[in-house]
Amino acid sequence: IYYCLYSVGQVFRGTISDAADFDPTADAETLYNAMKGIGSDKEAILDLVTARSNAQRQEIIGAYKCSFGKDLIEDLKYELTGKFERLIVSLMRTPAYLDAKEIHDAVKGVGTNERCLIEILASRDNKQTQDMVAAYKDDMEEDIITDTSGHFKKMLVVLIQGTRDESGVVDADLVQQDAQDLYEAGEAQWGTDEAKFIMILGNRSVTHLRMVFDEYEKVAEMSIEDSIKNELSGDFERLMLAVVQCIRSVPMFFAKRLYKAMKGLGTADNTLIRIMISRSEIDMLDIRECFRLRYEKSLYNMIKDDTSGDYKRTLLNLCGGDDDLAGEFFPEAAQIAYKMWELSAMTKVQLRPTIRPASDFDPAADAQALRKAMKGFGTDEDTIIDIVTQRSNAQRQEIRQTFKSLLGRNLMKDLKSELSKNLERLIIGLMMTPAEFDAKMMKKAIEGAGTDEHALIEILVTRSNEEIQAMNSAYQTYNTSLEEDIQSDTSGHFCRILVSLVQGAREEGQADLERADADAQELANACNGESDDMEMKFMSILCTRSFPHLRRVFQEFVRHTNKDIEQIIKKEMSGDVKHAFYAIVRSVKNQPSYFADRLYKAIKGLGTDDRALIRIMVSRSEIDLFNIRKEFKEAHDVSLHEFIQVETMIVSPSPCLLTLFCAYVLFSREMKGKTPI
Repeated sequence: IYYCLYSVGQVFRGTISDAADFDPTADAETLYNAMKGIGSDKEAILDLVTARSNAQRQEIIGAYKCSFGKDLIEDLKYELTGKFERLIVSLMRTPAYLDAKEIHDAVKGVGTNERCLIEILASRDNKQTQDMVAAYKDDMEEDIITDTSGHFKKMLVVLIQGTRDESGVVDADLVQQDAQDLYEAGEAQWGTDEAKFIMILGNRSVTHLRMVFDEYEKVAEMSIEDSIKNELSGDFERLMLAVVQCIRSVPMFFAKRLYKAMKGLGTADNTLIRIMISRSEIDMLDIRECFRLRYEKSLYNMIKDDTSGDYKRTLLNLCGGDDDLAGEFFPEAAQIAYKMWELSAMTKVQLRPTIRPASDFDPAADAQALRKAMKGFGTDEDTIIDIVTQRSNAQRQEIRQTFKSLLGRNLMKDLKSELSKNLERLIIGLMMTPAEFDAKMMKKAIEGAGTDEHALIEILVTRSNEEIQAMNSAYQTYNTSLEEDIQSDTSGHFCRILVSLVQGAREEGQADLERADADAQELANACNGESDDMEMKFMSILCTRSFPHLRRVFQEFVRHTNKDIEQIIKKEMSGDVKHAFYAIVRSVKNQPSYFADRLYKAIKGLGTDDRALIRIMVSRSEIDLFNIRKEFKEAHDVSLHEFIQVETMIVSPSPCLLTLFCAYVLFSREMKGKTPI
């Protein structure tokens, strides 16, 4: 998907370039005066330093010493403090010195900063790597060998040689051979030949490897990234994924790193400083566009929201501008967005559940085991959890029936009487049919004080026609129709959107290219009209067309408007209408990613939205929970398993609920014994 980002990115420049009419002596005097006397003029310092290229800053350092007999960097260290001092001082260093210092600090401090090593060594070209090694005061290779181990160490040693083929010559036969060798080293055998991965990914040219990745997908029927996740683990896995990401697109790699540095509680300031400085004269404009494409927010605004004071002002100067203000893409970025939608339509994603039918299934034995777990004093919750989370929904329905015919008891009533709170809700949800569960979740979202609009949106946007129709039928047990309840509990355009979706009559099938272009033009025209007309036109298309068709519509929308549909929705709409349309676009683009985001919001922060957490884990466990887990780790740099453990224990240390959640995340026959993702 990201090849285009790299090739198009070559025409971009950085945000910092040589200043015109440069006078190093005058600049040295300006800095001297800014630091003279009591206090310092921090604004003058940051404005000057961020308006000069690194080469010009080196001249200023020399002129400062000649004019005042003092070391400029030492004076800056004395006058400034905290993160602002680190940022300004780092800007005054040469790129090679800064990289060398970061590597030194990563291996010489308390513990090893593997992520820093990975980021720098995976992303630098041969000259940058060789200059960095030359600037390192000690023996970099020896320090890395001493401080790391295994295949991770071997790949790092390969990368610091700075000898990757940069000829640009591609041998088609060797491309096929390398793709086949990688396949045979991993997916085609039990166990992995890591040395083959190291040799090919550590030495072949960028152009060659892109072609290898294309060929590999044909051979293995999966991406090289998925194979690495399946075959490798730990820091070695992270390093090889970083190398692949940088081969595909260095700017996208850094956009992801920047996002992870700033999201959540606290900021990884060292990472933020390192990237903003090192890329400011290379590809910051590319990174900004990749950031906006992936996260629907400008890098400028994320920095603005996440930092403060002179530190913030300096970073914003390096960033160079707010892409959200313009609304439109740069011409090159519009091409990227267009291509991404096209490739999204072409990419075939294999949906993978975490729960599958149990082999040697015996409903009578399970029914007896469940009865025994609930009989007498106390309840054996572990047994209930083990059985329920390791049977498919169809098998659970057999257990319900067998429990009644064999024991003359209602399993659901017994479970409700024996369990409590969230564990009861979760187990009962698992024992329902998908239609019953969705109907109950819709009822809970509507009834009581206040409406859970996000739950209504999530369910109606992500279910198929067949699932919605089954849910409507199941809802009849509440002696009313779902449509009637929606109409009585919501209003306006939002109500009309939900009513349209609850019909379960979305078109099915592939895109009609001519009609998609016409739909895109209608949406573009609607953006110039009245707000009500715009929302009605969006509803008539977004709520009725098939997802494959909508992918093509959103792609053509970029061509007609030079804007992304998500940006338009976020800027021009508000409230629940905006949330509903935004959810549709996110689901069309990447539904597992949409659910990963919903899970993150449900778990993160003060208090867990247990209902949302239960709803998603239950409803997706036999559809695409494995994919959701992968998207979660990709977006948040932590496994869903670890995140649930930490957050649920912080908020409510219930071992039973936690065990069940972990069982869900852990249980997959596709893990090959690896740590859960």
